[in-house]
Amino acid sequence: MTEQTSAPDPFLTVPDRARVLEEMPDREAIRDCLYRYCRGIDRCDADLLRSVYWPDALDSHAVPHKPPLNAYYFVERVIPILKTMRVTQHQITNVLIRIDGSQAKCESYFWAVHQEERQGEQQDVHAAGRYLDRFQLREGQWRIAHRHVLIDWFRVGDKASDWETGMFGKPSEMGDRFGRDRSNTFFSPLD
Repeated sequence: MTEQTSAPDPFLTVPDRARVLEEMPDREAIRDCLYRYCRGIDRCDADLLRSVYWPDALDSHAVPHKPPLNAYYFVERVIPILKTMRVTQHQITNVLIRIDGSQAKCESYFWAVHQEERQGEQQDVHAAGRYLDRFQLREGQWRIAHRHVLIDWFRVGDKASDWETGMFGKPSEMGDRFGRDRSNTFFSPLD
């Protein structure tokens, strides 16, 4: 591991209350963008995924010594890989945002689980890390202009649970990655 020179921690200075209140709509729009990323990646929804990135955005997705990819190209490459997996789930926590005009930097922790076939059996692959995102506000929308992914730890090889048996010995209503579960109709217009 290479030693990085430390810069001053931008989170040592906490924005005052008035600034936080002023920034609240922007902060919420940035969080919404992060959550849309998780939904898009877990549902293999390329349109939703593209909606979180600017067309000229770059994504450096935890591949050392490789230049970042155009984010739209990343989306086209990752969806077919994800579709081979039985399930994925990405969760975002600990979102820290610093806004400077139409630019923002955001560090958010993630936990991702992928269930895929390895060595002839379904296995769970866990990864935890951080998204380091540079957001830009353009035409009234906050989107990612550059994403750098850091993996803080991972675990590979847990044998996946038997979904036919269910969590407690009874079948469960399972989510679906491709728009066939209740969450798709849940967000239909209210009657």
